Formats: sequence, C-alpha cells, structure tokens
Amino acid sequence: MTDVVTRDAERASAAAEEAQGRHGSTRPGQVSIIAEMACSHEGDPALARAIIDGAGRAGADAMQFQIWSLADMVVPHHPDYQKLTGLELSRAQWTDLASYVRDRYPAMQIIACVYERASADFCERIGVDAYKIHSADLSNPWLVRHVARSGKRIDLSIGASTLDEIQTALEWIRAASPSTIWLMYGFQDFPTRAEDLQLEYMRNLKQLFGLPVGYQDHSDAEHGAAWWLPAAAVGMGIDILEKHLTDDRSRKGVDHEAALNPDEFVRFVGMIREIEAAKGQAAPKPFSPAELRYRRYAKKSLVASRPLAAGTRLTEADLVFMRADRLGLPPDQAGRLVGRMTKRKIETYHVIQEEDVA
Repeated sequence: MTDVVTRDAERASAAAEEAQGRHGSTRPGQVSIIAEMACSHEGDPALARAIIDGAGRAGADAMQFQIWSLADMVVPHHPDYQKLTGLELSRAQWTDLASYVRDRYPAMQIIACVYERASADFCERIGVDAYKIHSADLSNPWLVRHVARSGKRIDLSIGASTLDEIQTALEWIRAASPSTIWLMYGFQDFPTRAEDLQLEYMRNLKQLFGLPVGYQDHSDAEHGAAWWLPAAAVGMGIDILEKHLTDDRSRKGVDHEAALNPDEFVRFVGMIREIEAAKGQAAPKPFSPAELRYRRYAKKSLVASRPLAAGTRLTEADLVFMRADRLGLPPDQAGRLVGRMTKRKIETYHVIQEEDVA
C-alpha cells in the first residue's frame, strides 16, 4: 500500500496546484471556511434561511447542506427513523434554499453532502458547486463513483477511516473523473473531545496524499476548544475549516452541540482571517511600514558619548549604543568610525553617521 500511496502523492502534487482555482478550491494563503448547517434547521425552511443568513453575513466561503431522501438512506426500523422524518426537507424546499443562497449571497458556494445517488442527481439539477461524501460512504463505490462523474469538487470525509480505505476511495474518484479532491479530517462524536483528535496525523495526511486537507470541528460549542482547536489547525497549515452553524444553540436541537450562533460565527470567521494575516509567508519579504516604524523606535544606534568638536579623532570611548531620535549606524558598525576624524561638531547623544567623519 505504501508504494501506491507514494505514487499517488506524486501524481496528486500537480493536481493540488491545479486545485488552487477550480470549483472553489483553496486560495493560496487563505483558509476556505465552510458553514455546516447539517440538521440544525429542524426541518423548518425558515430556520434554514436564518442559518444561511448567519453564514453569509459572516463571510463564509461556502454553505453546506445535507440533502437526503430518508426512504433511500435509512431502514424504517432504525431507531432514529421517526426523528429523521421530522427533519427531512422536500426537494422543492431545497430548491428554494439554493435559490436563496444565490440571490442573497452569490459569492458563497453551495456544497451538498449526499448519502445516495437520487439526491446526487437532484443536486445536479439545482447546480450545487461541490459535493461532500460522508465517511459513512467512503467504502461505497456506487455512490463515490456516481458523485465523481459530476466532475465537481469532492470533499472526502475520512474520519475513523484507514489509509487503505482513503486510498481506495481516491482511486475510485480518479478512475471516474478529474474531480478536485479535498480530504476532510474529523469525526462526528458530538461533542468531540480534544484528546480523541489527532491533529498531527491530519497534517501528515496532507504530505502523504499531496491534497488539500480540511478540519471538521465538532468540539463543544460552549467551551473554548470550539475556538482554539480550529485556530491550532490553521496554525498547522490546514487548507479548509468546516464549522457547524445554527440559528440559536439554546434550543438544544439536532446538531446543535458543536454549532456556533450567528454572532459567534461572525467572530469565528474574523478570528481565522486574523490568524491568516498573522501567518504571512515563509520567505523573507521587505519590511512593512509598521516594521520600519518599529526599527526606528527600537533599534540602537551609535551616538556621541560627549560633545565632539570638529576634527576629533574618534575612540571607542566616544561612542555609546542607545535608542535615538532617528535610526543611525547599528552597534556592530562601530569599527567603521573608530580612528576617523569628525567633520563637524556633534552634540552629546546625537547620532554619528558615516558622512560625519573623514
């Protein structure tokens, strides 16, 4: 399996570069933020619109819908069947919600998490931008291949999955189409405990498969981990963040444990953008205006330790190293001045520049 993964990583490195501009893929230096609605809408389109508004106003890059047909997804005797019946939205309602996103927030993509082929076909009719395949279907070639044939980006959830399962799903996708692929790490243990995550493993997946990797956060939204774990993931170089969003977490409805309220989501997006700005770039770059101001303020310069008349031959005792009113020669350049003659009168504590000596 190792040879296959290595070969796939080499092939995927070029694909990852291509992924920087197709189907809403990650932009260099910027994390793509996905607002996950899941079932927080409680089967009510009005609540779904409120959640969409929360994502749009916060500036999320994408709104993620879970679109499914209960009759095709869960057996009738499943213990959650009746609850899911109350959460299912009709095709007409999903069509209206997709139109709502495009009319109100045209810059925000629509990602559809689908669980069966009929829903994938419906999502093609309403023109979603990308698909998410849940980790439950990672080993489902009938769905994976069907979705891949759309040619659209696939966000492949890989929580609680083996490397072999991930590799096999990637091969199914690539055999069916040239779809861009994002690997999405995280698992739906609501709420997920910090000690159950493996962020180092998540980062290693990026290197192993040569693909953009995202973090799906399901931390308890009432605790700080819901903020600092995504922040840590961004600091570790992940490309995508998926974060649950609801209209009002106090209702304690379905999929609310890890969901932020709209006002919190605004702050969350702002936090991520600040982290991005602070990360900067790996290569050295010219000093910013703020850095130049800091250098002028903080760096020490060579100044006169006493009044110096014109014609004074400088010794080390004539020089001290201090913060001055302007930036002069740094202390390590003192040797350029010692032994030379001053061309003008220099007051105590005034900067001595090389043009002041002969």
